[in-house]
Amino acid sequence: MRCFKASCQRSKNLTDSLSLFLSVSFVTGVLAMFSQQPQDLVVVAGQPVTLPCSIPGYHGVVLWIKDGLALGVGRDLSGYPRYTVVGDHSTGEHHLRIQRVELMDDAVFECQAIQAAMRSRPARLTVLVPPEDPVIEGGPVVSLRAGDPLNLTCHADNAKPAASIIWIRNGEVLNGAMYSKTLLRDGRRESTVSTLYISPSNIETGQKIICRASNKAIPNGKETSVTIDIQHLPLVNLSVEPQPVLEGNLVKFHCSAKANPPVTQYRWAKGGNVIKEVSGDTYEVIVDHSFFTEAVSCEVTNPLGSTNISRNVDVYFGPRMAAEPQSLQVDLGSDAVFNCAWTGNPSLTIVWMKRGSGVVLSNENILTLKAVRQEDAGKYVCRAVVPRVGAGEKEVSLTVNGPPTISSTQTHQAPHGEKGQIKCFIRSTPPPDRIAWSWKETVLESGTSGRYTVETVSTEDGVLSTLTMSNIVPADFQTIYNCTAWNSFGSDTEIIRLKEQGGTQGSPGSTSLLPLMTANITLCNFPSSHLTAVAVWHCLLLHSEVSRLLHPHEIHFLSRTANSGFSPPALE
Repeated sequence: MRCFKASCQRSKNLTDSLSLFLSVSFVTGVLAMFSQQPQDLVVVAGQPVTLPCSIPGYHGVVLWIKDGLALGVGRDLSGYPRYTVVGDHSTGEHHLRIQRVELMDDAVFECQAIQAAMRSRPARLTVLVPPEDPVIEGGPVVSLRAGDPLNLTCHADNAKPAASIIWIRNGEVLNGAMYSKTLLRDGRRESTVSTLYISPSNIETGQKIICRASNKAIPNGKETSVTIDIQHLPLVNLSVEPQPVLEGNLVKFHCSAKANPPVTQYRWAKGGNVIKEVSGDTYEVIVDHSFFTEAVSCEVTNPLGSTNISRNVDVYFGPRMAAEPQSLQVDLGSDAVFNCAWTGNPSLTIVWMKRGSGVVLSNENILTLKAVRQEDAGKYVCRAVVPRVGAGEKEVSLTVNGPPTISSTQTHQAPHGEKGQIKCFIRSTPPPDRIAWSWKETVLESGTSGRYTVETVSTEDGVLSTLTMSNIVPADFQTIYNCTAWNSFGSDTEIIRLKEQGGTQGSPGSTSLLPLMTANITLCNFPSSHLTAVAVWHCLLLHSEVSRLLHPHEIHFLSRTANSGFSPPALE
């Protein structure tokens, strides 16, 4: 049988003492019997225990044996301070008392009456050891980031038998834990480890989770607990008051945040630009239209990171130009397309009109004029209205490229013998390439020719051409004057007459015009090869106007004259 060195030495000493004692003792001849024998016992470490042994009438030597080794002779157990033999020796009581049972007391005990050659039945003393206080790793507060699962590990060490571990939350046992145990070096005690997994969806901050460890030594168990601390980025809400709000009024932004760990910083921005002068959870400002399109953002930071939230302000403001329309210059017969974009809040209404006209041409951003004519030229207005807030408008011009248009009074007055003027006003886009006055066989574009001078002046609306005659004679009142303008798109002609101021003059069909008309028609009747270019041009102008200026009987007279080769009288 195994024994440690010290125990074996004590047993040898006891044997030697017993041999000496037996050599001087004698047997009384009285028959001895056990009235009490030790029984199997289970005891918790740290408690006292008494193993009974009574042999009435026996006055010899009694030995207590532990796992085959004698503890001492009689009542001398000096080698085991916690062991004591108690009871009335005279009546044969030899009980073994153990104070504060320890794990080393877990053994088989016998009570032996040496002279009577008796031994009790073997009694098994089983020592139970409760687990040490359980420990949850990371406790008493276990922190984790929101969205992460929870893994808890609980240790219950140095127990005999091994401890059982359960997890409890809100009074309910949590299932699904992993369990393992390890036998210690002493071969008797064991340590237990339990690991609990909880999914993110089943965790709430502030929850208390208990680890309870128990065995036969402590049926009610020992327990410890942890509190769950779920850490998360700031949860932010940004409020704006009041809304809606008229441009130019005060608005308050409040950034409320819940964060674990706590908030460390607030940062404000508008349209992506940081507002350095504000650092708290509130921002007050007088708003303008830009707050409608440029969001105000609040960024809240804690040790885990930042959360950013932004809001636009429902600002009421009048129309503001987003895309400015441009004046157009288009060719006659082409389409003209104007684009005019406004912003405003609440929703605005757009109206296109031509200046001076009450007709609405469009309610859209785009105004399209199909196949423009010259009368379409002018000013156009794009007007936007935000109900109950304001209005705005933008004017653009449409210029139509086409032949010149001449406007003039057909009859001008001048006194005989003095200076007189006749004028024609030309509207032309592009500007006229050439302006010419013609009368009889004379063509004058600029400068002076005899008594005649032509002056041309450009104005904002067009070109004014003036024919000035000095020392007016009666024949000037009988002459037809043509003002003609050309550009790359064509030409226009206006016939103008001079009337004597304060005098009497016949109607446009008066026979006083016959000599002039006769001369011109006769000229036009010649073959074109005999005429100068000026004469041909003059003839064409005359042909277009003759029916308008003469009475029917005069036209008939001129027609006969031209056919007969009539020679016109000399003009004054």
